[in-house]
Amino acid sequence: MNPSDKDFGFVDYVFTLTDDVGIFQHSVYGIPDPRKGYTTDDNSRALILAVMLLERFEDRQYLKLVSRYLSFMLNAQNDDGSFKNFMNYNREFIEEKGSEDCFGRCLWSLGRTISSPAVPENIKRTCRYILDKSLKCWPKLTSPRAKAYTIIGLSYLKKTNKIASHIDVLSMELLSQYSQFKDKDWNWFEDSMTYGNALLPWSLLRAYRILKKEALLETACESMEFVEKQTFRRDYFKPIGCKGWLVKGKKAAEYDEQPIEACETLLLYMDYYEMTKDIKYLDYAAKCFGWYAGKNSKGLSLLDQETGACYDGLTKEGLNYNQGSESIVSYGIAFLKITEKAKVPVG
Repeated sequence: MNPSDKDFGFVDYVFTLTDDVGIFQHSVYGIPDPRKGYTTDDNSRALILAVMLLERFEDRQYLKLVSRYLSFMLNAQNDDGSFKNFMNYNREFIEEKGSEDCFGRCLWSLGRTISSPAVPENIKRTCRYILDKSLKCWPKLTSPRAKAYTIIGLSYLKKTNKIASHIDVLSMELLSQYSQFKDKDWNWFEDSMTYGNALLPWSLLRAYRILKKEALLETACESMEFVEKQTFRRDYFKPIGCKGWLVKGKKAAEYDEQPIEACETLLLYMDYYEMTKDIKYLDYAAKCFGWYAGKNSKGLSLLDQETGACYDGLTKEGLNYNQGSESIVSYGIAFLKITEKAKVPVG
């Protein structure tokens, strides 16, 4: 894939959504909505995007984004290592502690930032400071997705006995949960498939690359094939709808389809393709990316040519025309990942 300057129009919208605090959570159509404030979830994901942009272009404007989003996370961290999530427009956090998934997303972004050769060491020291405080929380995690995000984040770090031990414990817990719920026709970690499904096999793939335990690879592949069965029932990617999800023994909800699912599933397949060089998985990743451009259940592009933004999803009626941060960050990460071999300057 050879992207042109116009393909990077999404970058302008990232700056539109970002102020001196961080990235806004929501928009009303293509205008940021200050009334809905900010979240640590979105700023941690935006940090990953900013790091990827810095790696691609080595431009100081992206280094400023890295610092801004990381500063938001620094402010969000509690003394016990957990993170607050929701902040209002008055810069006041409106909860004492965010979800476990928020915690896991933070560890993913910290690990990804520390691993980047483009990020200055001083910024990495801040990441390690936040990470060191947070690690005392991971043994208390119960959410499988929080465990998966944490494994992914830790997998980017330099392998030490301590890091390998953390990954081992978390991945074994996921294997145990998988064995509890799987049966002949249901190769999954729970009795339903909801959001962020691709994270679970992806985390086990990354754990396998560090620990070399065959059970991790076997479960990763088996559950990845189950994701494939549910989301590639047609010749295009169709994520499970968030209006009901997929409960064991029932049909998957058709809508709403969300941009983050295309991104995270793409990351799973790209990682497995890089591991195996099997072109089949690159094709699946390309179909996930094609979802944004209109190769989807509605035949509609989710990319706004005027703003460079990504619409918030596909509904039964058509496009959700709002353009929040989760959507544009998901599209940006997916775009940069699938085109990472190209070095194309932005306008």
